[in-house]
Amino acid sequence: MNFRELSKNLGLEEEEYIELFELFVETSKADLNKLWFAIDMANSEKAVRITHSLKGAALNLGLNEFHEIAEEIGKTVRDGQLEKTGQIAKKLQEKLDNVTGFVST
Repeated sequence: MNFRELSKNLGLEEEEYIELFELFVETSKADLNKLWFAIDMANSEKAVRITHSLKGAALNLGLNEFHEIAEEIGKTVRDGQLEKTGQIAKKLQEKLDNVTGFVST
């Protein structure tokens, strides 16, 4: 992940971007936990709100891969395919797990 380029695209210092990225990862993991609960409760309305938050955060940081997965999650929620939503959410969870600690190493 090229933090220098991502930060430059947003007009931020690299250190500032990294702080925002770490916050994004932390917040997204919390949002995913809420999404799992919404899926378990078959609460599509709540799942849509959570997905919207995930998409917006990814888009604001220029994280296109994260945004695309969140967009796919949102589509399945809107289509009432909560089981498929869970499967796609696992992809996002794996991606977040893969970047956890990436910055600190």
